[in-house]
Amino acid sequence: MKGIGASPGIAIGKAFVLQKQVVRVTGISLEDELAVQGEIERFEGAVRAAVDEVEAIKARLPDQDDGQAILEVQIELLSDEQIRTDVVSMITGEYKNANDAMIGVTETILETFRNMEDEYFRARMADVEDAVKRILRHLNEDKLSNIFLAEENTIIIAEDIAPSDMIVLDITKVSGFVTRAGSRTSHAAIIAKARGIPAVVGCGASVQSIRTHDIVIVDGTEGVIVVQPSQEMIEEYALRKKVFVQQTALLHSEKDVPAVTTDGVEIKLLANISNAADMEGSFNFGGEGCGLLRTELLFMGRTAWPEEEEQFEFYKSVALKAKGRPVIVRTLDIGGDKQLPYFNLPVEQNPFLGYRAIRICLDRQEIFTTQLRAILRAGIFGDLKIMLPMISNVQEVRRTKVILEEVKAELSRDGIAFKKDMALGIMIEIPSAAVTADILAREVDFFSIGTNDLCQYTLAVDRMNEQVKDLYDPYNPGVLRLIQTVIEQGDKQGIHTGMCGELAGDVLATLLLLGMGLREFSMSASSIPHVKNVIIHHSMAAARELCRKVMALDNSQAIVDYLKEVSTQ
Repeated sequence: MKGIGASPGIAIGKAFVLQKQVVRVTGISLEDELAVQGEIERFEGAVRAAVDEVEAIKARLPDQDDGQAILEVQIELLSDEQIRTDVVSMITGEYKNANDAMIGVTETILETFRNMEDEYFRARMADVEDAVKRILRHLNEDKLSNIFLAEENTIIIAEDIAPSDMIVLDITKVSGFVTRAGSRTSHAAIIAKARGIPAVVGCGASVQSIRTHDIVIVDGTEGVIVVQPSQEMIEEYALRKKVFVQQTALLHSEKDVPAVTTDGVEIKLLANISNAADMEGSFNFGGEGCGLLRTELLFMGRTAWPEEEEQFEFYKSVALKAKGRPVIVRTLDIGGDKQLPYFNLPVEQNPFLGYRAIRICLDRQEIFTTQLRAILRAGIFGDLKIMLPMISNVQEVRRTKVILEEVKAELSRDGIAFKKDMALGIMIEIPSAAVTADILAREVDFFSIGTNDLCQYTLAVDRMNEQVKDLYDPYNPGVLRLIQTVIEQGDKQGIHTGMCGELAGDVLATLLLLGMGLREFSMSASSIPHVKNVIIHHSMAAARELCRKVMALDNSQAIVDYLKEVSTQ
């Protein structure tokens, strides 16, 4: 069977099929005001019990355990005041019982995440579902999942695994897991990777054929599952497992080694994050700061716009967790596949080419100025920088700079402290921005290349469209030439260029990007050790020579074949 390799490594063991917790609406209405009050108290008691349960799990973990950050997210979701208000309102106004009100409120939130193209944001749906099911379990006095009853050398087979369940798995017993749903950026996958548990996710309906006690091989590196393998295959994978363990030990030993090429060129390796917990967790992988703080999660999973004070506290918490390291804050990037239930975005034929990101911010300036005020205020607690998404022309940058100066003037008049010299950068993800990088570089302090959208827009390919997704190809010579142009123009104008798209975490591309002149990579934290390993074992001279050869090739297959050949030498 084939799936997505979410956590590398190889596991061989017996399958344990985990039954999914079913969430059902009861349809039972409350009879009177007395019942309403009792149901509110029952709901709040379930929330308190759920928070206490997670706090107890958190207390049992070591201070530096990766699970600490994930559980902090869980506690925030469980304690979300907006969700509580909406559930209580539904109980009071519609006489719904707490179970049904909880499901009703969160279904809209879950649907928002479900419809997103971005893998990272879709993965956050699992965190919300985890919190909801935990509260529902306490409401309905259900027992804990039988995931804790696993025997030694068990391979968990499931629809999906809740992040908090993943944290408390006994890794002396559970040696791997396979799921029908999920992605490599889910918190369950991140925890599996941090703990060295091989995992294959997103396998589809094929996993339903696996039965408890079947012998299963999980290859989390290649995304392959073998059910009821032959003895020869078991021996072959046992040997592969031994080699992988040796390689992993080497990567771990390099965690604190500076990312410097063999001829002395320093490279910055940053993490893409969504909150303070992610920031703290990234240090365990050797991250040196944040190259992309996705602010959208602050605006999602709720029913109203976050106020300035809430935003300020959010950015401040990330700045403090960064401990003086740089944090690049991307301003609100909604629209396209990121919808907000409380913001009536127009229905568009092609939302990815429509009303989104900086276009919304410049049109709805009251939303934009609130966010800018909060970021500027939080800037005094760390090294925050502002980054604008979806820039297509220089006018958008200049209009933003005018608004930014107006916001600074307002803060000064109000006597509110803020960072006056905060750096301003832009994402290069539209071809027009890449082609005019020389013009844009004169207006900003830095570039960050968003390869996901740059590739999509350059090739006119919707990567979620089954008919054309195979044409989505970051190694297309046209895409690579645009990337090289942006880096060169940034250098000529004296501003630094980073990359925060998926290509930054692809080890096949590392030497090529170095040869192009890229000196700052931002990626999923768990990819940092692998990229660093490439950097510290190669020279910049070798990278430039590789780049020269690659850019002379005329098609992506030849490029990928050459890069794979070099990587095995």
